[in-house]
Amino acid sequence: MTVYCGIDWAEHHHDVAVVDYRGNLLGRRRVSDDIAGFTELCELVYQRAVDPDQVHVAIETDRGLMVRAVRGAGFRVFAINPKAVDRYRDRYRVSGAKSDAWDAVILAELLRTDEIRHRRIPADTVGAEVVSVLARAHQDAIRERLRDTRRLRSLLREYFPAALEAFTDLNTLTAQAVLSAAPTPARAAALSAEEILNLGRTCGRWGMSMREANRIHAVLHAEQLHHPDEIEDAFGAAAMAILLPLRIANLSIAELEAQLGRHFELHPDAEILRSLPGLGMVLGARVLSEFGDDPTRFADADGRRRYAGTAPITKASGKSRVVQRRRARNERLSDSCRMWAFSALGQSPGARHYYWRRRTAGDSHEAALRRVANKLLGQLHVCLARRQHYREEVAWPGGDNLAA
Repeated sequence: MTVYCGIDWAEHHHDVAVVDYRGNLLGRRRVSDDIAGFTELCELVYQRAVDPDQVHVAIETDRGLMVRAVRGAGFRVFAINPKAVDRYRDRYRVSGAKSDAWDAVILAELLRTDEIRHRRIPADTVGAEVVSVLARAHQDAIRERLRDTRRLRSLLREYFPAALEAFTDLNTLTAQAVLSAAPTPARAAALSAEEILNLGRTCGRWGMSMREANRIHAVLHAEQLHHPDEIEDAFGAAAMAILLPLRIANLSIAELEAQLGRHFELHPDAEILRSLPGLGMVLGARVLSEFGDDPTRFADADGRRRYAGTAPITKASGKSRVVQRRRARNERLSDSCRMWAFSALGQSPGARHYYWRRRTAGDSHEAALRRVANKLLGQLHVCLARRQHYREEVAWPGGDNLAA
């Protein structure tokens, strides 16, 4: 007999509820987030189910050890959007009351009545999951570095604007090495051009010229407004607190990128992904990470487009009809697709021609990029489905395969 299991996930424990196909509550329990808890969950569902495929599980996440365990046991697992659970909760309690135990029942009921409207967690290969872990960690590390760089820029603007003139990019090895050695205007003014050159070469900028060192030296030694020495020293200490994590972040990102590249190149889909214009190693790995490699996950290209957020939505009521940008989407994938489309403009004459055709038609830059990404996702789906490489003349037939 098919049973439906709802798991209200938490950090240290999970509330579990099991109902049958008629909606009768068969049992509920709070289990721990370990082997003992998983064993209790299995005992609960196997009181009525005989085969693992008869156990349909609803949970509000698609990651974690418990998800891995229930999938490994052969259960059919569905990741339910928390927003859907929140809306469904009103069907049973309009008072707004909420409890973890009751949420587990709601998850089980939601799957029992509306399973066809929810997507089963895809059966990705281990290789794709490895790429996913590394790609997300790499993306998160870059975002953290960008956040810290903005903090450093804001701080330097308050007491050391000459540093921003000397180094337009604070993420360079030279900028971080010089600022770490001289985080205040007074200490920077004590540096000679030769010392700046040595700092640059010591951090790995072997090709740094004396001309560049002299330029930085001149900017750092120019007249500027100053805080009292004690305040400048305090600002310098604050800058060092940001610079140290930034330098560590650069090393971490480089290591993650090296590992990501090794594992991505081993994946069977890597060659096809790399054949598409604009998809290099990092962006290709991010796209693979978010789409996965389960061939049954997306029935058509439109499914990929909706998931990535490039497909628009239409709101029609009475005489009103409005086409809007899709907000419900995979944000990581959406960001990657935007960068992919932008990069493709420089590599694909067809994509570039289509972009300018849309701009001429009145689309904004971002809207035109979304349309390019929409096209590219369709081409990606066809290439993966047919197991063939991208071909420019096939992807952009007619006038779209000509340079703008």
